[in-house]
Amino acid sequence: MTILLVEQNMKLAEAVADELHVMVKGRMVYAPRPRNGSARRNRKFAALSDGLKQEGNDGTQSSRTDGAVTGASKGIGLASAECLAAEGVNVILVSRTQADLDVARQRIVSRWNVNVQVHAYDLSDSRNVNKLVAEHAGIDILVNNAGAIPAGDLQQVTEDRWRQAWDLKVFGYINMCRRFYAEMKSRGRGCHHQRAWCGREKMDRTYIAGSTGNAALMAFTKALGGSAGDDKLRVVGINPGAIATDRLVTIMKSRAKDRLGDENKWEELMRPLPMGRAGTPEEIGVMVAFLASDISAYTTGTIITIDGGAANRGPMF
Repeated sequence: MTILLVEQNMKLAEAVADELHVMVKGRMVYAPRPRNGSARRNRKFAALSDGLKQEGNDGTQSSRTDGAVTGASKGIGLASAECLAAEGVNVILVSRTQADLDVARQRIVSRWNVNVQVHAYDLSDSRNVNKLVAEHAGIDILVNNAGAIPAGDLQQVTEDRWRQAWDLKVFGYINMCRRFYAEMKSRGRGCHHQRAWCGREKMDRTYIAGSTGNAALMAFTKALGGSAGDDKLRVVGINPGAIATDRLVTIMKSRAKDRLGDENKWEELMRPLPMGRAGTPEEIGVMVAFLASDISAYTTGTIITIDGGAANRGPMF
């Protein structure tokens, strides 16, 4: 996931811990602020939407914060959009499937008093990238999160499958950054977020297209983000490990049925993971919100790994 941010515009969640989570049995559980919540609580962050006055290169000021999230209808993308919306950010949700987007939009607007727009675009087609930029050139936050790359070794992943996956997951991210970075630079504010590309820091021959694509995107994020501060922008990446999205749960249920004879025992297969569980989409979404905040205003050109330490452990399975 790559995040493109406007450096000075990232006053985000005050009190993610107070407002977005409660502590249960030693772990954080997502509990976002309701749409019609009463008085503000004490916060750690300055909210993105608190009448924030941002001055760009042209001397104009803005009191509104808008963020676009791709792959936003489910999983990490939806959690990221919800965490931004919980802090008053108007969100633009982009995914391929209109029906899923409509459900996601209703979920967000029923909880938070923000503007939510949706676009059913296939971002592997650069013409759709151009349309999105034309419609939302003034966004302050871009979260690239769309796409998945198939598993398989060099002989199993055909050229067509490899190219199709990279058209969205690699070139789609690059095209989105190219267009939105230029728009943000002209205004002197913005933040790009790249999602951990289903990420693995460890290279894996059985996930060769994904490992290679992830390495390319991590290098891209560091190269672009390293000097983004000169343009009053920030570019950062998040590299998640095993995250309990609907897709992962479905896969693990299938494995549990094959191995244990009962799909409802799928969580038992997660015990070798750090802390005996997968991460949650909300744990990634909160990091997106944090990185888009002024508390993280000096963060750019780097990758944040959220995998419970898995990248630095021995074999887990």
